[in-house]
Amino acid sequence: MKSALKTSALNPWLLAAAVTCALGPAAAQAADLTAVRASGVLRVAVANEIPYGFMDLSGEAKGVGPDVAKHIAKALGIAKIEWTTTAFGSLIPGLQADRYDMVAAEMAILPQRCEQVLYSEPNSSYGEGLLVAQGNPKNLHDYESFANSDGKIAVMAGADQLEILQALKVPANRIVTIANNADAISTVTTGRADGYAATSLTVSQLAEKSKGKAEAASDFKDPVVDGQPVRSWGGFAFSKDSESLRDAVNQELAKFKKTDDWKKIMSSYGFSAEDATQSFERSTAQLCTK
Repeated sequence: MKSALKTSALNPWLLAAAVTCALGPAAAQAADLTAVRASGVLRVAVANEIPYGFMDLSGEAKGVGPDVAKHIAKALGIAKIEWTTTAFGSLIPGLQADRYDMVAAEMAILPQRCEQVLYSEPNSSYGEGLLVAQGNPKNLHDYESFANSDGKIAVMAGADQLEILQALKVPANRIVTIANNADAISTVTTGRADGYAATSLTVSQLAEKSKGKAEAASDFKDPVVDGQPVRSWGGFAFSKDSESLRDAVNQELAKFKKTDDWKKIMSSYGFSAEDATQSFERSTAQLCTK
């Protein structure tokens, strides 16, 4: 998830172990394209975050990341994908520990993360949003408000909204960290926090799930960091030793993004035409540069 910079507020090694949806053989080293093709299995992780990458009630992987990943795996001649769900903050450590070969969570491409993992070229782009209690009792419409008030704003552990807030000079004692998006609704409706910072798509999904208890802040103003409105570019992530797999994914991704099928996947999960267009506006090399 999603632009500015990203650090984990919790030690990811202390988070719960990943829940594996389909168990595969443990590999002795990081994913290599030849080895993956030979095994016929690609191990892919998501963070159960709608609409980026999640498992539905039937156990099927859904979201823009998984849907595109399925197409790419087929194009690469890989017969099977084994899906893993884990906490967002555990995605990168899981790659580094070879628990899976690839992350399809539309994780924002950020300089600090580029030092830890390899990224594909962007698959998506998305902006920010703010979840508040129904009726927006504190009349909140931006992140900056929390820098100049006694209000509290929640973020998910490991999400880049933390560093957006830090860049906006929001004091640490006004930032509430929660384990996952599922806790956001109760966090804002019980008053533990006055708002929840997340991408616009995540906020919209949470508002729909809240059954009238929470809403997306109307007239939301995009945060501005270093003079630029914040926007994120999401891509697939790989371990540092999986360059051949990353390169092959990039080749197929570039082809697929030229098709109507890719556009349909984006729109079906709520990404706007502008989001789709913006996904072409930055390269991974640009996004990885500090």
